[in-house]
Amino acid sequence: MHPLDKFACCPACGSKDFTEHNEKSKQCGSCGFVYYANPSAATAAFILNSKGELLVVRRGKEPAKGTLDLPGGFVDMDENAEEGMLREIEEETGLKLNEPKYLFSIPNLYEYSGMTIHTLDMFFRLDIADDCMATAADDAAEAMWMPLNMVDETQFGLQSISQAVKRFLDANR
Repeated sequence: MHPLDKFACCPACGSKDFTEHNEKSKQCGSCGFVYYANPSAATAAFILNSKGELLVVRRGKEPAKGTLDLPGGFVDMDENAEEGMLREIEEETGLKLNEPKYLFSIPNLYEYSGMTIHTLDMFFRLDIADDCMATAADDAAEAMWMPLNMVDETQFGLQSISQAVKRFLDANR
C-alpha cells in the first residue's frame, strides 16, 4: 500500500488526478503539484537516576494502550529534536529536564487515525537526581522507576521503542 493512498485528491487544486509519482510521493496531473510522504520526527528518552533505574510510562491511549513506553513524542514545527523531547517529557511526567545526550535513531511505523505514519524516532539519554518525582499526565497513564535488570523490552508495545530498549539494555548490562 502506498503511504499516500488515503489522499485521493490533490491538496493544492482538489483534482482527482492525483496519482503515484514514486514510492513516497504523489503528483497531480492537473496542476503538477508533488506531495512527498516524509517521516515525522519523534523522540523518546532513556531517563536514568543514579540508582540505575529507568523512568518508564504506561501508554494511556492507542496505539498500544496499556503497554510500557519511554517518555517522548512527536516534535512540533519550529522545535528541534531536543526541545520537542524535553517538552514531551514535561507534558507526560512533569519533569523539567535539560542536557539530553543523543544516542541513536530507528525508523518506525505508527498507526494513527486509520493511517500508517512513517516516523524517525530519535533516542536520547538523560541522567537525573534520585529525588526527581515523575507524575503521569497527558497521554501517560502511569509513570514509574524500574531497575534496569527488571526492564523487559517485550513489555513495550511500540516496535521501535521495544527495539531501542533492547539495544540500550544490551549496551548497558
